[in-house]
Amino acid sequence: MEVAFIADYLIPESLSLTVAVFLLASSTITSMITASLGAGGGVLLLVLMATWMPPAAIIPVHGMIQLGSNVGRAALTWRHVDWRVIAAFAPGVLIGAALGAWLLVNLPAHIWQLTIALFVLYLCWGPALPKGAFGAPGVFLASALTSFVSLFVGATGPLVAAFIKQIHADRFKTVATFATAMTLQHAPKALVFGMAGFVFLEWLPFILAMIACGFAGTWLGLHVLNSLSNRRFSLIFNIVLTALAVRLLWQASASAGWW
Repeated sequence: MEVAFIADYLIPESLSLTVAVFLLASSTITSMITASLGAGGGVLLLVLMATWMPPAAIIPVHGMIQLGSNVGRAALTWRHVDWRVIAAFAPGVLIGAALGAWLLVNLPAHIWQLTIALFVLYLCWGPALPKGAFGAPGVFLASALTSFVSLFVGATGPLVAAFIKQIHADRFKTVATFATAMTLQHAPKALVFGMAGFVFLEWLPFILAMIACGFAGTWLGLHVLNSLSNRRFSLIFNIVLTALAVRLLWQASASAGWW
C-alpha cells in the first residue's frame, strides 16, 4: 500500500520507482558533497538526472531542487553569509534572468561549456584577478552573466563557486555566501520556465522529496566541513572544481565534434 502510494502520488509517470529512489538518495549524497567540499554536488546531480529524466524536465526540475537545497544550506549557515557580496549579486540575477527569458534560445552548448571550464580553471590555478574585479561592479557582472547562462545550461555553479572562493578564504563564508547566491540564481527559473510552458505541478511532490533529502545531506555535510581546516578545504575545493572543469572540456569537445 505504501509503495503504491509513493508510486502513484510522489513519482512522475516518466520515472520508475527504482530510479526515483536512486535519485532521492543521490540528492542526499550530492548535497553533502556541496556542503562539505563547497561545490560539485549540483553538477553531479544534474548528470544523474540527465541519465533518466525527460530532456525537457531536466533543467527546470534541477533548478527547483537546487533552489530548495541552497535555501536549506543558506538557512543553516546564514551567520557566515557575506551580505555585501549578496547585495551586489542580487541585481545581476534579475538582469541576467530577464535577458535570458527574453531570448530563451538554444545556444551552442560547446561554447558555454568551454568558456565556463576555462574560466573556472583560471580562477582556481591562474594569477589572482585584480581586487577591483571582486568589488560590487565585478560581482554584479559575474551574477548577470552566470544567471543568463544558467537558464540554458544549468551548470554555472562551479563558476559562481570559483568566483566567490576568490573573495573569501574562510570555508564557512565561502559555503554560506555561495549557497545564498545560488538561491537567488535558481529562484527566477520557476517563473521563466513556467511562462515557457513547463508544468511544475506534475513534478512538485518529487521535487519536494528531493529537497527534503538534500536538506539531510546538507546537515551531514556541514558536520564534515567543521572538521576541515581552511587550507585543506581550499585544496579540496580547487580539486573538485578542476574535475568539474575537465568534465566540461570533455563535453565541449564531444558537442563540437572534435573527436
